[in-house]
Amino acid sequence: VSADTVLAPLRAALDSCRPSVQKQVCNDIGRRLTVLEDAWAQGKLSAPVRKRMSLLVQELQQQHWDAADEIHRSLMVDHVNEVSQWMVGVKRLIAETRNLPDA
Repeated sequence: VSADTVLAPLRAALDSCRPSVQKQVCNDIGRRLTVLEDAWAQGKLSAPVRKRMSLLVQELQQQHWDAADEIHRSLMVDHVNEVSQWMVGVKRLIAETRNLPDA
């Protein structure tokens, strides 16, 4: 799984939130996505984390909010040391995307 496969849809989701979500919230999510990107680029994420993030993004794109939430939770439980710095942003992104008017 490439970093772009996961990050491009996350950034697209963030862009779609920008008109209706507070700037501060969007900026925080953006910062956390950058932390995720850096960790990925530096090889700090294990294969299971990369694989599950890929699945999470697929669920997000299909608007399967509960499934995306479930994957997020399992990552927090099983890989907290790897994901704790940026997963809060992903969780917030799932929540905000879910609340968009056209979702």
